[in-house]
Amino acid sequence: QVQLVESGGGLVQAGESLRLSCVASGRTFSSLGMGWFRQAPGKEREFVSFISWSAGWTKYADSVKGRFTVSRDNAKNTVNLQMNSLKPEDTAVYYCAANRRRGGLNTDIREYDYWGQGTQVTVSS
Repeated sequence: QVQLVESGGGLVQAGESLRLSCVASGRTFSSLGMGWFRQAPGKEREFVSFISWSAGWTKYADSVKGRFTVSRDNAKNTVNLQMNSLKPEDTAVYYCAANRRRGGLNTDIREYDYWGQGTQVTVSS
């Protein structure tokens, strides 16, 4: 089992930055692909970013490309999402998720085995 706990959410103004963190329990973190998703009120959960187990491969949704950066520290069982130039449309609950399998698109929620509880990000205009 893997437990994921996100932190770092909050209320910011448009153009500001936030850094989300997700700490994983368990001894298999370094073998997991890690994703970030978000869900706005009344909308489906959507893919934001992915980082492979070795951090050698990352992927971003078009809506955040160039503004968000994902990173991980396997020694600390942590994955981070640096969010810059935030926009009101980035307002959502952000979730980190872990994928035990290699390959795949890593953009579909069905590919992920473990989920955190989420952290709220609110961007005011």
